[in-house]
Amino acid sequence: MFDSDLTSGVVEVICGPMFSGKTEELLRRIRRAEIAKQKVTVFKPAIDNRYGQEQVCSHIGHSLSANVINGSTQILDKVIGDTKVVAIDEIQFFDDDIIDIVSILADRGYRVICAGLDQDHMGAPFGPMASLLAVADKVDKLYAVCTVCGGPATKSLRVNTSDQKQVLVGEFDYYEARCRKHYQGKRPSPELQASLNLFGEK
Repeated sequence: MFDSDLTSGVVEVICGPMFSGKTEELLRRIRRAEIAKQKVTVFKPAIDNRYGQEQVCSHIGHSLSANVINGSTQILDKVIGDTKVVAIDEIQFFDDDIIDIVSILADRGYRVICAGLDQDHMGAPFGPMASLLAVADKVDKLYAVCTVCGGPATKSLRVNTSDQKQVLVGEFDYYEARCRKHYQGKRPSPELQASLNLFGEK
């Protein structure tokens, strides 16, 4: 069991595909910190307006008020007073400066809890997530349920393919959780596929 040492600071990352309960786990940790009389400051990116502009909300309807920001450097300006815990939802939408921001906060003694998608709909690392996972002190990867077989899902399949840009905020109307077997995302290049075919792989 990992116990956060607030005297030295810590970076915790909750990651996984769509519908895996990342925000619900973030909210659970926030509630526990509040029960322990620790002040929590919550942040979310302005781009995420699915459930209300100033709310961090899980898919099952739980929510908390949040500071809505456009860039990661705004976080440092808003962490004031006796804040002990900094919570950041949908962290994959932030710029690369978020890596330095969470490290600075942890170095100052804060417990920083981050939640976000580790992969985009093509199965590639989403935004700053690869670097964030590397610098984190604790990582919890959650699983969703595959909509095809019911097995553990680690991928987010975009079922509405009318828009192929990486950042496309949506819910069940755009995405489904899939296991590796039932996911069809990024495919190997023709050259690599030809090499794989030599070994009988398809």
